[in-house]
Amino acid sequence: MYWATMQVLKKMVSDGSTDDIRGEAKGVLMMMETFNFVFMLHVMHKIMGITDMLCRNLQEKTLDILNAIDSIATTKVLLLKLRNESINHLLMCVNSICIEYEIETPDMNAWYNEGTDRFCQQKNLVTVEHHYHFDMFNSVIDYQLEELNYRFNDNALEILKLSCALQPNDQFKLFDVDQICILARKFYPADFSDQEMPHLRCQSEHYEVDVLHHKCFQNLSSTSELLQILIRTNKSHHYNLVERLIRLILTLPVSTASTEQAFSAIKRIKTDLRNIMEEEFLTDTMIIHIEREFAQNIDIDEVIDEFDSLKQMRAQLK
Repeated sequence: MYWATMQVLKKMVSDGSTDDIRGEAKGVLMMMETFNFVFMLHVMHKIMGITDMLCRNLQEKTLDILNAIDSIATTKVLLLKLRNESINHLLMCVNSICIEYEIETPDMNAWYNEGTDRFCQQKNLVTVEHHYHFDMFNSVIDYQLEELNYRFNDNALEILKLSCALQPNDQFKLFDVDQICILARKFYPADFSDQEMPHLRCQSEHYEVDVLHHKCFQNLSSTSELLQILIRTNKSHHYNLVERLIRLILTLPVSTASTEQAFSAIKRIKTDLRNIMEEEFLTDTMIIHIEREFAQNIDIDEVIDEFDSLKQMRAQLK
């Protein structure tokens, strides 16, 4: 892919239709033909190779929480292993690529110079090897680990593990009354009073005998399905505290895939031609763009008729 990209850029430099295109292509080509670019390309390839499985697990519509938690742990371990053991092998790979494409390779034992090499601009007197090892390689991995620890801290992982006790997957395999009570007491104290906690345990025990063996609750794959069946069978009334906890759990996970779709929609809609639109109009436009299944049922002619009947428009709608 690197070689193919270089060939395309060289073609654009020689045959670009405008000076701007040729100039931009030449600038990108010069940047790609540097040791620094090849080094960072290899670093990102290694890191993204490790984090890819975690990203895929988090983007699944039906999130397997326990496996996702395991993926978080293994991702951290592999990133630490990469940080502590892989710099020499990485530098060997980068050097081989630079030799193959005739890219100048710096002397790793020389002093690293910042800016225009003037002495007054040098903040730290370090070698080139130290710069690439600690200031770049380790710093990038440390940032990734810091983000993982921030987004998936101990409390977040614990609440995810405890919430698995109410998941209906595999015939309620993970159902656990004690974990349900711990979840409510530790993370939702404002939603369950001290008087309700004993009732929650009692309801959970009845729930285990009743719901877990009821034919209507077999072969469910998500907590949202479970809640729908509880309401449909009117068991949400009998197990109102369990149902309340299920509702609270359902407000917890935010679909990563849905969030990415929303930001992707912003990029498409908030173009240069529409960058002055008001926030309300932007929100309405995004809803239509993201919820396409619902938008397909909207009759455009009915929308035009409704707007036409509201008031006199400058533009003729019909």
